[in-house]
Amino acid sequence: MTKLLDQALEAVRRLPPDGQDEIARAMLTLSAVDDEAESTDAAHLPAVLEGLAQAKRSDFATDAEIEAIFRRFD
Repeated sequence: MTKLLDQALEAVRRLPPDGQDEIARAMLTLSAVDDEAESTDAAHLPAVLEGLAQAKRSDFATDAEIEAIFRRFD
């Protein structure tokens, strides 16, 4: 185990159990070696396909549009 990972685990040990579980799930997800594609709920498929089509057309939000979205959360 690397020194950095050891430090991270020590920090996680000080978290409440719910926080530890959340970190553990994230670690397991990030460390999974899985070549299978994640399934998409059929209800979300049209939105996913539209997003892929937009990306193929290079139809992305402008910097100004992104900035306006983030300003809504200030």
